Amino acid sequence: MKRIVGIDIFRGLAIFLMVVFHFCYDLNYFKFAHIPLYSSEFWLNFRLVIVNMFLITAGISLALVHRDGIKWSSVKHRVVTLGLACLAISVVTYFVFPHTWIYFGVIHFILVASIVGLLFVKFPKISLALAVAILIAYFFYNFNMHPIFRQVAPILHLPMRHTEDLVPFIPWFSATLIGIAIFGLGWYKLFFENRVFEADTAIHKFLANIGKRSLLIYLIHQPILFGLMYIVWSFS
Repeated sequence: MKRIVGIDIFRGLAIFLMVVFHFCYDLNYFKFAHIPLYSSEFWLNFRLVIVNMFLITAGISLALVHRDGIKWSSVKHRVVTLGLACLAISVVTYFVFPHTWIYFGVIHFILVASIVGLLFVKFPKISLALAVAILIAYFFYNFNMHPIFRQVAPILHLPMRHTEDLVPFIPWFSATLIGIAIFGLGWYKLFFENRVFEADTAIHKFLANIGKRSLLIYLIHQPILFGLMYIVWSFS
C-alpha cells in the first residue's frame, strides 16, 4: 500500500498546532505575554484537539504498518527510537523543570500504546468497542489511573501535583484504539482520501513534509523556541 498523504498532512497539522501552543507557553514562561493556557476553555480544548490528533494518527499508523502481520523489525526500531526520545525528554526536563519534569508525556504514551496496540491491530471492531467502553467508564464512572499514580509517585519520586506534559494511559488509549479502528474498518478513506487532503497546494505540501518528520520536529522545536526566547529575554 502506498503512503497515504492525507495522514501525513493531518499529522503535520497537529505538529503545526503544537508549535503554536508551545510558542504561547514560552511567551508566558518568559513573561512576554499572559495567555491563559491552563484556565481558558479555548486553550484547554486546543491542547485536547492536538493530543487527540496525535494519538488517533498513531493508531492509524500502527494499523497501517502492521496490516499484513506484525513486523517485528519495525517494532524494534520504533521501541528503540521512541525509547531514546522519551529518555531525552525526561532527562532534559528534569534539569530545566526539576519540580515538574515530564515522566509520561505524549511520546512516552505513544511508546507504550504502540506496544499494547499490537494486540488490537487485527481486531478493529474490538478496538472500537473497547475505546467506547473506556470513554464511558471514564466520563460516567470516574475510571482513571489516579489510584495507581498515588501509590507509585512517592516511590519513583515523581512530581505529585503538576508536570509539564502528562498523557495518562487511561483514558487516552481510547484515542489510539479509535485510530486502529479507523484504519481497520476502512474509514480512513473517507477522512484522508478526499479532496480536502488531496489538493496540490503549498500548504498541503508543507504540512505533508513536516508530518513525515513529526518526531524530529517534536524533539527539536521546543529547545529552539525556548532558546531563542531566552536570548530575547536576556537582552530585554
